[in-house]
Amino acid sequence: MRRFAYIFIMCMAAMVAKAQDFTLAVGQKATIYVDKTDAPVSETALEMLSGDFKAVLGTELSRMDKPEKAMIVATLDKTLPREGFRINVKGGKVYIEGADAHGLAYGLLQLSYIMGVSPWEWWADCTPDKANVVMYRDFTMEQSPAVAYRGIFINDEDWGILPWSGGIIGPEINEKIFQLMLRLRANYFWPAMHEAGKAFFAIEGNREMAHKYGIYIGGSHCEPMATSPATEWKISGAGEYDYAANPTMIKKFWRERLQEVKNQEIVYTLGMRGLHDSGMKGAKTIEEKKELLQTIFADQRQLLQSHVNVDVKKIPQVFIPYKEVQEVYDAGLQVPEDVTLMWTDDNFGYIRHFPTEDEMLRDGGNGLYYHVSYWGAPHDYLWLGSASPELMRQQLTEAYMRGVQQIWVLNVGDIKPMEYLVEDFLNMAWFGLRKKTNEHLALKQFVKREFGFDLADTLTSVMTDYYRLAFDRKPEHMGGNRTSDGDQWKEIRPVEGWTAADVKMRVADYQRISDAAQALAKQVAPNKRDAYFQLIQYPVQAAAQMNFKYLCPEKSAEAHDSIAALTRTYNKNTKWAGIMDRAPRKLPVFDKVSTSLTYPAASATEQVLFSASSWEAVQKDEEKKIEFSTTSGSKETAFEIHLLPNFPIDGKTLKFSVSVDGSAPQEIEYQTKDHSEEWKHNVLRNYAQRTVTLPVNGTGTHTLTFKALTEGVNLRSVKIK
Repeated sequence: MRRFAYIFIMCMAAMVAKAQDFTLAVGQKATIYVDKTDAPVSETALEMLSGDFKAVLGTELSRMDKPEKAMIVATLDKTLPREGFRINVKGGKVYIEGADAHGLAYGLLQLSYIMGVSPWEWWADCTPDKANVVMYRDFTMEQSPAVAYRGIFINDEDWGILPWSGGIIGPEINEKIFQLMLRLRANYFWPAMHEAGKAFFAIEGNREMAHKYGIYIGGSHCEPMATSPATEWKISGAGEYDYAANPTMIKKFWRERLQEVKNQEIVYTLGMRGLHDSGMKGAKTIEEKKELLQTIFADQRQLLQSHVNVDVKKIPQVFIPYKEVQEVYDAGLQVPEDVTLMWTDDNFGYIRHFPTEDEMLRDGGNGLYYHVSYWGAPHDYLWLGSASPELMRQQLTEAYMRGVQQIWVLNVGDIKPMEYLVEDFLNMAWFGLRKKTNEHLALKQFVKREFGFDLADTLTSVMTDYYRLAFDRKPEHMGGNRTSDGDQWKEIRPVEGWTAADVKMRVADYQRISDAAQALAKQVAPNKRDAYFQLIQYPVQAAAQMNFKYLCPEKSAEAHDSIAALTRTYNKNTKWAGIMDRAPRKLPVFDKVSTSLTYPAASATEQVLFSASSWEAVQKDEEKKIEFSTTSGSKETAFEIHLLPNFPIDGKTLKFSVSVDGSAPQEIEYQTKDHSEEWKHNVLRNYAQRTVTLPVNGTGTHTLTFKALTEGVNLRSVKIK
C-alpha cells in the first residue's frame, strides 16, 4: 500500500503518530547509517541532509557505524535503475536504498524534501520552518530518472550572476549551484562561457567541486571537447580558430584539455562552430561544411580514444545541430551512432526538430537544449522569467514521447528569476510522463510548498495570469523593438492585432495581479517575505509596470521609475546585491517612452468566433466546429486565424483546412523557416496568422469547420474581420 509523509509543524499540540511510524520531534537527536560508495556525491548529500536536520529539528544528525544502531538506514541496492532510489518506513525506521552513489544521494535529499526543506532554501531564501516529522508506517516511494543527463546552462551571465559574484564564478558560487542541482536531482552542467568571465576549468577548485557533487560537466554547441574557446583560445591557442587552415594547433588545444580532465565526469561536445556563438570558419558551402565536420568528428574521436578511453563508445558524447549546423546535418552529415543528437528549440520555446524513426533508434539516443532566457534576434528576454511553463510542458512532453530521453539542458540565464521554470523543467526531466500532473497542479504545488495552504489558490491564480499575459507578449518585447546581428531598430510600433479594448483588458489584468501581489505580501509569514518578493512580487509587479509604461501614457514615466525602485529593493538584500539588472544590455525597450502608442477601436464587422487562453491542440484529422451567426445576406467573409507558431512535427509542413456550412474546404499551410522575417514577426507576437476568405450564404447560424491535416496544429483564435 502506498502511503504519504506528513509534516506537523511545531505549533500543533501533538503529533498524531502510532507505533511503527517514524517520528522525530523538534530537539530530538537522530541517527543515520549510510553505505560507503565509490563516488563522493552520497557523502555530500549526507552533509546537506545534516544541515537540513539542524534547520528543521534544531539538532544534529549523528552517523552510526552499523545499520542496526540507526533510525535512518541508507544502503545500496544495485538492482534499482541507474540513479534510482527507494524509501520505506518499517518498524519505526526509515530505509533508503540507492542504485548507486547518485541514487543514494537523491534518496537522502528526498528525506529533506519530505521534512519541508525547499530546493530553493539558499537560492531564493526559502527558509524552512521548525517542525516535528512523522512518516507513517508502510510509507513507500520508488523513483528513478526518466532522462539520463538532466541539467542547466548558466548563460548570458554578464548582467546578473557574473557581477553579483564579483566577476569570477568560482568554486564557492559553483558549490551553491551544485547544491541546488543536487536537490533538484540534476546531474549535468554547462558552465557560463562569455568573454566577460573566465572559463570553468581555468578557475582553480571548480572541477573538484563538480566531482564532490557528482556533476557531469559539458559544454554548449560552440564549446567542443571540454574547452571554452570564447575565453580560452586567446590564452591557450595560436593562430586562427579555423580547422581548415589550422588543424594542428586546434588539436593541440583539445589534446591539452583532455589530458588535464581525462578522469573528470564529462559529456564531451563534438563538432565545431566559430568563437563564441558564430558560424564555423574554413568552409562556405553546405557541402564544404559537411566535409570539414566529418574530418573534425574523426579527429575528435581519435583524441578521445587516445586520452580518455580506448573504447570510445563508452565515453558520453553529444552533437548539437544548432542554428546553421542544422542545415549541414539535414544535408546528410554522418554522426557516429553512439553520439547523442541534441535538438534545440528556436530560442523562444518551440522545438525545431523532433527525431525521425531512424534517429530514435540511434545507440546514442536524443537530447534537447531548451531556453527560458535568451540574448538574440528578434529580441532578448533576459530580464524576467517570462517563458511559458505551459508551452514548455507541452513541448517537452512531445519531445519525450518521441524518444528525446538521453540529455535535457535548460538555458537558465542567471538562475534568478527563473526559479519556478528551472524546477518545473528538471521535474519533467526526472519524472518524464510517469507523474500525471498538469501545469496548474505543478504551479500550485510549488506555491503551496513555499507559502502555505492558505495562500496557494490565490497565488496560483496570480502566477497563472502572469505567465498567460507574458505568453501573449513578453514584458521584454513590449517596446516593438527588434535586435538582430548587433543592430537595433528603435522605433515604437503598436502591437499588431490589439484593439483599444484588448489593451484596456490587458491593463486591467495586470493591475489586478499587481494589486494582489502587493496585498498578499502582508499575509506572508515574516521568514518567507524575502522569498515572496523574489519569486512572486518582483516579477509580477515589474511586468505590470513594463506594460503600464507602454500602454498607459499617463502612467508611463511613473511606471519606468517604479521598475527602478522595485529593482533597487531586490538588490538592497545584501546577499543578492547586483544580481538583478532592470535593463540587460541597455536595450531601448527599457528606456523611458517618449512616443505614445495608439490602438484602433474594434471594427464594426469584427467578431471573435473562438479564443483559447493559450491554445488548443487539434489532433491530426480532428475537426473543430465553431458556430457563429450573421445578420447580413450572402457575401464573401474574411476569417483571421491565429495559431501557435510552432514547427512541424514531421519536419515538413503544418497544414489545416477550413470551410463554412459544408462547402469545399480550403487547405492552408503556415510553417515558417527559422529566422525568416515571418518567423521573427511570429515570435514577437507569439502567433502565426493566416487570413482566408470563404462564402457565407444568408443570415442566421453558420458553422465553420476547422480541421488539422498534420500533427502539431495548435489553434489560438478565429475572428471575422
